[in-house]
Amino acid sequence: MTKHAIISGGSIGGLFAATALLKAGWHVDIYERTEVELSGRGAGIVTHDTLNNALRAVGADLTDLGVQVQDRVAFHKDGSRVATLPYPQIVTSWDRIHQMLRRLVPDGAYHLGKHITGYTQTADNVSALFSNGTTRTADLLVGADGFRSAIRGQMLPDIKPQYVGYVVWRALAHERDLPSDVHSAIFPNFAFFTPSQSQIIGYPIAGQNNDLREGNRRYNFVWYAPAPAELLRDMLTDETGQHHPISIPPPLVRDAVLQDMQERAKATLPAGFVEILSRSERPFFTPIYDHHSPVMHDGRVALSGDAACVARPHVGMGVTKAAEDALCLAKHAATSLETYSQTRVPASLRAHLQARELGSWMLEEDAQNADGSSHVRLTEIMRLTAATVA
Repeated sequence: MTKHAIISGGSIGGLFAATALLKAGWHVDIYERTEVELSGRGAGIVTHDTLNNALRAVGADLTDLGVQVQDRVAFHKDGSRVATLPYPQIVTSWDRIHQMLRRLVPDGAYHLGKHITGYTQTADNVSALFSNGTTRTADLLVGADGFRSAIRGQMLPDIKPQYVGYVVWRALAHERDLPSDVHSAIFPNFAFFTPSQSQIIGYPIAGQNNDLREGNRRYNFVWYAPAPAELLRDMLTDETGQHHPISIPPPLVRDAVLQDMQERAKATLPAGFVEILSRSERPFFTPIYDHHSPVMHDGRVALSGDAACVARPHVGMGVTKAAEDALCLAKHAATSLETYSQTRVPASLRAHLQARELGSWMLEEDAQNADGSSHVRLTEIMRLTAATVA
């Protein structure tokens, strides 16, 4: 008889788990708490062979995956180049990866507006508990419900995401809106600006609906900026005075917070990046948290992706880690979730630790490097950012 898996979470991690299990002959049902299909607002994703191979393994079509970049370039505050590293890579978007995986899952297996809050299990099966009081029983429950995972919360109540002291600002600028000098100097490259206690990265991605035509693409702007806990609390407070404890929906970010960010950008960043930011869609920020689970299974329940471990986005491993979790889970789900856990826990720990190290380098204070010209770790940052973790 075909085994049945329930997956909590319909984002990329849940879709990877579903497609890998489908390939392995399982029947799957995905339950996503939101009422509408997910969208990543075009957030950038950096690909590499590990991710591409995982996509092929679940049957995804990699045609028109993204934009090819050739070089990684670090900039001085005056706009000149500090360093160049040849590093051919395809950069894509969250929406593109989600779209590729979503089309591999039958519509009848993807359920919106269904929030799994916990589970019960016996030796023979596991039951998912829903917020409306209903239950659903299967052979396997996969917690792919993100860094605030309800499944992990029950399995490992002491493992909680920890704020790391800085946020990431993100914005998207349309290629056609950029001045020609900014376009020629910055747009084609995977760009860095690494002054003391801050960091910019940016790269081109497809336009809406995966439009790869020249002039119709977008530039993905990412700025890591320190935000002590007191400042973060203010940033997470909306115009009505309501405080959002973990993160704030982008439309609710106060104009005063955005204005303060723009002013700091003008004082800190090269003029080209300020220009990109000024011509972007409304920027938004996300506080950076990390956590690592020492075990990724409990009986018939498995954790996958960000539910199991969040590596700070410097390593660009969130999607790839979820993909590798999914392939390993599909390999061992019918025989030994313990083997799955023993395999993936150390792998996720490597990504977790490398991301923390990259974050610590970013936060190093160096009064001589206010202009981004002399970061002592620049070569390593350029080489290790958004690269496969060995």
